[in-house]
Amino acid sequence: MKLQRMNRRALALGALAVSGALALTACGSDETGNPSGGSSNAAAQSNIKCDDASGQVLADGSSAQKNAVDAWVKQFSAACQVEINYKAGGSGAGVTAFTQGQVPWAGSDSALKPDEVAASKKICSGGQGINLPMVGGPIAVGYNVPGVDKLVLDSATIAKIFDSKITKWNDPAIAKLNPDAKLPNLKIQAFHRSDESGTTDNFTKYLIATAKKDFPYEGGKAWQAKGGQSAPQSSGVAAQVKQTAGAIGYFELSYAKDGIKTAAIDTGAAEPVEATVDNATKAIAEAKVVGTGKDLALKLNYATKADGAYPMVLVTYEIVCDKGNKAETLPAVKAFLRYAASEDGQKILAENDYAPMPEEIITKVRTTVESLS
Repeated sequence: MKLQRMNRRALALGALAVSGALALTACGSDETGNPSGGSSNAAAQSNIKCDDASGQVLADGSSAQKNAVDAWVKQFSAACQVEINYKAGGSGAGVTAFTQGQVPWAGSDSALKPDEVAASKKICSGGQGINLPMVGGPIAVGYNVPGVDKLVLDSATIAKIFDSKITKWNDPAIAKLNPDAKLPNLKIQAFHRSDESGTTDNFTKYLIATAKKDFPYEGGKAWQAKGGQSAPQSSGVAAQVKQTAGAIGYFELSYAKDGIKTAAIDTGAAEPVEATVDNATKAIAEAKVVGTGKDLALKLNYATKADGAYPMVLVTYEIVCDKGNKAETLPAVKAFLRYAASEDGQKILAENDYAPMPEEIITKVRTTVESLS
């Protein structure tokens, strides 16, 4: 498909051999559900401002946003002479790679901590690492329980499941929330992330904010609760849930594919809330910027009880130097982030089960991207 598209554009893009090669390496992005070909894609590509972007860019970080980055790269690489390789090794790996100067930007589902900002000053000459919120979305609780097509859970029940305090699917606490479901006497197989993960950080922040008594942990990128099984990256957890009867796990909605069912959350609102992009957007709209200067770190309201607001959300930040970026990669990084924050870039998110940033926030991101130096 990629080669056919390249052939059709050969006259217009003949000089962009490197960009064409990237398009081939990004073939997996078709699995995100992003439409391929067509006049809408051509129009989006024509709006991408490449400036002096060229060469190759290596990045690492959040696996939560991998499907979004794949979709962005597909468009960006068709328009600009740049090869972008996003490893998606997890938020912890991405931040470490950034603060060690191995990558010019990283993705993280958690804002930089003070010690990470301090470390970034060593590689951002005259500046520091900043958080640019670019991708939002719901953290879905996916499950595999034969015969159960609809499931409602609340934060206390989720906390007990993932702390090995509830071990059977027909437990009275689950049955109370699902009076019409035929819950089997089946062992619960709870899966969490094995790697340091911003998804884990946000998932546990939700549990701590709403069910602290049932989840007595500090939270963070590393899993702390008792028991359960682990798998690497969101894709690994989703794969285990799909293939294991009795399984439950947490991952971004974009990974809840191929028959994986997701639980609705009883937040105390009028009705249980489904994990959808629109419902996550309602919760993210309550976010407040708490970063200072050019840093746009957000505070999310995990305890929202607003009708239709899905509380278990995350925001993925693009981590980059505000000043002191490397001259050889700055044009490409700046052009790519400009596109990701653009109207076209944000529109792609909704097409791939992510939530675009609220207009007030993304406007600040666009201004900050233009000021990177």
